[in-house]
Amino acid sequence: MTSEVTRRHYLDAMGITTWASRYQLPNALATEACEWDDTPPEKTPPRERLQALLDDAPAARVEPVRQAQEAVPVASPSAVRALLVQAAPDELAPKAAVETVETNVEPEPSSPPAAPAKSLHFTLSCVCIANRWLSLHPGEITPQAQRLLGNILYALGIDQGTLPDIMRFKWPPMDNAFAVEEPLEEAREGLFAFIAGSGSRNQWALERVLWWGDEHDQSAADTLRVLDIQGVQSQTLALPVWQGPTLESLLRNGDAKRDLWPSLTELAQQWQRRDKGQPSDN
Repeated sequence: MTSEVTRRHYLDAMGITTWASRYQLPNALATEACEWDDTPPEKTPPRERLQALLDDAPAARVEPVRQAQEAVPVASPSAVRALLVQAAPDELAPKAAVETVETNVEPEPSSPPAAPAKSLHFTLSCVCIANRWLSLHPGEITPQAQRLLGNILYALGIDQGTLPDIMRFKWPPMDNAFAVEEPLEEAREGLFAFIAGSGSRNQWALERVLWWGDEHDQSAADTLRVLDIQGVQSQTLALPVWQGPTLESLLRNGDAKRDLWPSLTELAQQWQRRDKGQPSDN
């Protein structure tokens, strides 16, 4: 780094006037006491002073040439020619072998891009009975089916009041809104979140699921896959499941109603045992 004195000498040699504070400013700290040389220096031409400073500058550093480079022997042309003749067959052989292997290898056909997964599409109608049993129906439940469900529950003594409002669950909530990676798992998570959220808002204490569906219906089949029923237990909702035919089929067939009555009577007994504080069978 150039010192202040040297910098001033260079500026003075080039004829550039520099300024230095020699008097104390108002309200400033006192400077150290010193003696000022008031005698003007001898006037030397700027060119001579600049040349004198350049002459006093240290010489540039030159690195010595390495002796190793000078000691490298120079090969004669005959020796170089002999080395090339001997090395040529050894160097060309591996290249030829590599070219032969590359020509024999057939390029692998590029696999077509995987088709994007398709989301499951289904609609589910939900009725919660006395905050305890969840009645599930594939698709849209008709007013006639609602009336039949109310009559069945009234006949069994399960619920003597009016049915609550029908809640509908549609999957997916928005078509083509998000990319689908695992359609089945995403549908199961969506159904579980819907039931859990509805139960939290309405203070449900669910004990059982009543499933009214036909396995031959595509929408009902997709819903069964989402419920993941193994035995009599829904793995998705973690609740026991009772399965029966669709209410629409019961409206059209009186024999189906009579065949279903023993199973409905057993349901009523389980409901009554639970009311009495006795453990109910799953």
